Amino acid sequence: MPDPRRAHDTIAAIATPPGDGGVGIIRISGSASRAMAARMFRAARASFTDFIPHTLHYGRIVDSHGAVLDEALVAFMPGPASYTGEDVVEINCHGGRAVLAAVLDETLRQGARMAQRGEFTYRAFMHGRLDLTQAEAVAEMIHAPTRGALHLAQAKLSGLLGRRIADLRASLESLRAQLAVAVDFPDDEVECLAPGELAEAASRVRAEIDTLLRAVDRAKAWREGALVVLAGRVNAGKSSLMNALLGRDRAIVTDQPGTTRDYLEESLSLDGLTVRLVDTAGMRPEPSDETGGESIDAVETAGLLMGRQLMDQADLVLLLADTTAPLDEATLRTARTLEPRRVMAVLTKGDLPGFDPVQATPLTDLGFEVAAVSSTTGHGLDALCARIRERVLAGAGQPDPDELAPNARQADALARAAEELGHLVADALAGVPYDLLSVRLETACAILSSITGEITSQEVLDAIFDSFCIGK
Repeated sequence: MPDPRRAHDTIAAIATPPGDGGVGIIRISGSASRAMAARMFRAARASFTDFIPHTLHYGRIVDSHGAVLDEALVAFMPGPASYTGEDVVEINCHGGRAVLAAVLDETLRQGARMAQRGEFTYRAFMHGRLDLTQAEAVAEMIHAPTRGALHLAQAKLSGLLGRRIADLRASLESLRAQLAVAVDFPDDEVECLAPGELAEAASRVRAEIDTLLRAVDRAKAWREGALVVLAGRVNAGKSSLMNALLGRDRAIVTDQPGTTRDYLEESLSLDGLTVRLVDTAGMRPEPSDETGGESIDAVETAGLLMGRQLMDQADLVLLLADTTAPLDEATLRTARTLEPRRVMAVLTKGDLPGFDPVQATPLTDLGFEVAAVSSTTGHGLDALCARIRERVLAGAGQPDPDELAPNARQADALARAAEELGHLVADALAGVPYDLLSVRLETACAILSSITGEITSQEVLDAIFDSFCIGK
């Protein structure tokens, strides 16, 4: 976490991802950045005298002995109109690892300090260039797994969420001011809100908070991806289906039952939606089943337990059934414990002669949607992918570029503020004295302030900016 005591240091870091690339960027921020760049830069044009702000200058980067490190384009952005609010220099050089390391090393020898995780964005926050919701949106944009998640992060980076929170807080601060009059001048005939009016005003703010919280669930699939779990009896075709959906052999497929003893996880993109596809250990008959039980060892037992936990967490469970024979009791037993709204029954081995969809009637009777596929021929796979996407996004829809979807930290704070306002409404209607009601309002305002960063503990800031990469 950036050390506030070293906030005036000039810092530097590689701002592009590790590895080889066409272009790499060294970012320098601080009061000495311009002077450092001037000592390292040799312009290609003889007429060059100094950096023109917000202009790319072509030349060479040299070390303290005059040896050329690389050709580069250098830009100087004076504060406060820069990303960090300080003087910033960006050196655009070739993207090889050795080149970037050499230029960064020379920058450090010139007196810069290596930036810590998130320190550039931390400085932008501390200098008022970004509020805390915008700072978090920077990280969300970098890690966005889908275009939908990117749109949601962009809406927050624009400052929309911060302004919405500020408006809600302003409404509560207005109520606090009116209550303060009644508390400070209890014996005077001053006009203040009646308890019913206070409760109504607080309820309106709480309703707006509830609107923001509802967007969290709608955005979850786009922001985090969806968990889709493949479950079913041993040899039901789970591994084959996983390989077919991925388009490559990820899971081992054999005729021997119980090949998958733990679980396998891979990511799959369905028209812009990231799906975490999990292949779980196959279920076996219990000793009480008519077919007789099959012995399993401790490893497979643990795998089965983990598979059950994953099914409980899943956004969608694909319950696979081999309908070349009547449904087995293990599949039916599992089916009865699952909610149809989170399950699709997938009939596998549709290419085999004995395949009979009628065998799936017990599953349709339980309310499950049924799809038939063949992992061998590919029949039904496109339709299955389309339905997986539709089922996961049911109720979410396409993300609105202007929709504000709080992240987990922000949603937790909003929920606490809404709870406090709920108590305030109840207390106001119960005739609780105004000085105690004012404490409720003060608490709700402080919680909202923590979202945008006006009142935020160092521990919270540490947790936020430590999640950033170095160079951002």
